[in-house]
Amino acid sequence: MKVSRLVTPDGEKAQINISVRNLVEFLLREGDIDDRKGSVDPFEVMQAGSRIHRKIQNAMGPFYSAEVPLKFKIEYDDYILGLEGRADGLVLDRDEEGTVVTATVDEIKGMYMDVMSFEKPVLVHEAQAKCYAYIVAQEYELETVEVQMTYVSLETEEIKYFNHVYTYEEIEEWFYTIIGIFKKWSDFQYYHKKELLESVQGLSFPYEYRDGQKKLVSDVYRSIYRRKILFMQAPTGTGKTIANVFPAVMALGQNLAERVFYLTAKTATALAARDAYKLLVDNGYEGKTIMLTAKEKMCMCSEADCNPENCPYARGHFDRINDAIYEVITKETVITRDVILGYAEEYVVCPFELALDVSTWCEGIICDYNYVFDPNVYLKRFFADGKNGEHIFLIDEAHNMVDRAREMYSETLIKEEILSIKRYAKPVSKKLVNALEKCNRIMLEYKRECINDITILYDVDILLNACDNLQMILEQLFKKEIKFGIYQDEVLDFYFRLRNFTALAYQQDRDHYRIYCDFDEDKNFNLHLYCIDPSAQLQDRLRMARSTVYFSATLLPIDYYKDLLCNEKDVYAIYVDSVFEQEKRLLMLGTDVTSKYTRRGDDEYQKFATYIHTIVAAKQGNYMVFSPSYKFIEEIQGRFDAFNDDVDVIVQNQNMTESEREEFLAEFDKHRDKSLVAFCTLGGIFSEGIDLVGGKLIGAIILGAGLPQVGNERKLMSDFFDENGKNGFEYAYLYPGMNKVIQAAGRVIRTKEDYGVIALLDERFRFSSYRKTFPREWNDAEFTTVENVSLKLTNFWDKKG
Repeated sequence: MKVSRLVTPDGEKAQINISVRNLVEFLLREGDIDDRKGSVDPFEVMQAGSRIHRKIQNAMGPFYSAEVPLKFKIEYDDYILGLEGRADGLVLDRDEEGTVVTATVDEIKGMYMDVMSFEKPVLVHEAQAKCYAYIVAQEYELETVEVQMTYVSLETEEIKYFNHVYTYEEIEEWFYTIIGIFKKWSDFQYYHKKELLESVQGLSFPYEYRDGQKKLVSDVYRSIYRRKILFMQAPTGTGKTIANVFPAVMALGQNLAERVFYLTAKTATALAARDAYKLLVDNGYEGKTIMLTAKEKMCMCSEADCNPENCPYARGHFDRINDAIYEVITKETVITRDVILGYAEEYVVCPFELALDVSTWCEGIICDYNYVFDPNVYLKRFFADGKNGEHIFLIDEAHNMVDRAREMYSETLIKEEILSIKRYAKPVSKKLVNALEKCNRIMLEYKRECINDITILYDVDILLNACDNLQMILEQLFKKEIKFGIYQDEVLDFYFRLRNFTALAYQQDRDHYRIYCDFDEDKNFNLHLYCIDPSAQLQDRLRMARSTVYFSATLLPIDYYKDLLCNEKDVYAIYVDSVFEQEKRLLMLGTDVTSKYTRRGDDEYQKFATYIHTIVAAKQGNYMVFSPSYKFIEEIQGRFDAFNDDVDVIVQNQNMTESEREEFLAEFDKHRDKSLVAFCTLGGIFSEGIDLVGGKLIGAIILGAGLPQVGNERKLMSDFFDENGKNGFEYAYLYPGMNKVIQAAGRVIRTKEDYGVIALLDERFRFSSYRKTFPREWNDAEFTTVENVSLKLTNFWDKKG
């Protein structure tokens, strides 16, 4: 539903437009949420439905008009409600003078069901046809109008008809009853939009501008106004969250956009966005903003088993959901997980589905990247069928997007998994067993070709054809609600990966991919569809927005991110200078150690431990030591402990729970009379997205250059970029590694009051190729060795008193 401009140049009323289908599906939905009804690809259903529509329409004769566009307006005091739709079929009977005297509106529904068992039309389907029937009856001033519901099985092509003739009075009364029910929703949309626009006119930036921040706000607004993509390198402390949210909200107030998506992978940055919106609300902003949370974190049951037998919130969900939505959108402004859970419990509805429904009435949506970009879980209500919208994408922590996008647009098939599904299929379907066996035989041929650690494949069309057939058979079984017993979830997981594999293989540009096979640690044979350059896939989604801002404190070198995060050349890029005083931190490059594999040994480990000992001994406080791996931590920690320093030591463990992470960070809040040394992994959960301010952290010690481990995919990546005119080593290893280094170093200085030491310990930091990735404010980095580091530390801390 969309509101046109409230004030038009010619003084006409604003118009709210909604499709007939969306209107009736929203108002008349009923019943339960039930995930037991099988899983069918919506695109496949749409394709099959379109085909059967055309077949029926072509067989209806010369007086049958197909796909007839219909529009209708209802005028209220302050605005106009516009309905629009497309009738599948329309037959107009005319008298000798050509006047239309009767009409039949035909609504065709293709379904994977036994339509011959239907006793009456589905309520929502019939309502859609009745709306069209009223529009036709009103246009031609008919005394009666006929509604025909045509149900067709997409499997057997059997057809069942339901016909009913309505008098004009009957259909008019029904139609205006529906419109009357909807009026409170259209009223809300109009008057809320009016309040929002008025509130933005008087909205001012909520703080005194920091150095360079006003220009930052202007740059973001200019990018939105000019429909551009903007890349922003903005260090911590520049206020980049509010500096992005504020101009985006101002653009809403100028009718430049309908909605702002604030996208982030981190809870901390999502909370920062929430706080920015709250601040604007406190200053008078009337927009609605919602934080979307993953389904498993929203579920109020012990297990997400979404059916009326196992979940009270699924039972009758659609009977109550609209009342819950209306309460939320009329009473709340910044809508968090806890707010949604409260209303979900009160109205006994699914909180996850409630949040998604509420989001359609919000101007601001804070969510993970995947809600926009992931081909499997994107928000179809906003982005289905390639529909464009006047959206703004604000993408925080954008340095994470390269790896996240590669994950979203890559998929793997495992030969041994195909064999497992084949065993589960034996008691269910011989046809399925044969299809799985065919895929297995093809995979076996590839396995025989895979004589090295990795083998690149250039033609997998035979496998894709077999996967197509396998997917079709699985979908037919799901439509018939055939189950696989205790293996049901495993079969469904396999089906989703299979569907994703084929969809990516067919729909994406293979020039940005490499298809290869290898063996995993368990000796399973894997076939990978690996997206190395995700720019084309991301660009497909970026086209659905008016403007996109990629921003991060570590978006260097910016050309690397411009190459991989969009497919446009005419983009903007800005570098925001740090607001922190360089004198408040000591940045040292240790040039007499390295984490290179060829140099790892007792002498090198001991030198790293000595560095840590010396740095910690120079000043009591809390320190974080970032290592390239857990094994590396073990080697260093043992030697550091041998110094017998009077310090507390904590170590990041693998697979820490949420509560364990909170306990780890809580150690930095404790008052102690000795130093704390925390050993963490570089690029891990504690190397970005955490704020330890007010002296809670006075040192970050980074062991090594952070380069990713050499492996099959990194080698493929390096070769790919070399072949495409880039520096393969830099794109595959150097830039991703240095991003982790800069992120970890950024844990120390978070506010203007903070001070501390940053030690980058690896001889490779001497090289210009590494230092060119440094932020501008690192131009005062000092070379050091384990022999003279103590003197540098003493001089620094003495100056700080």
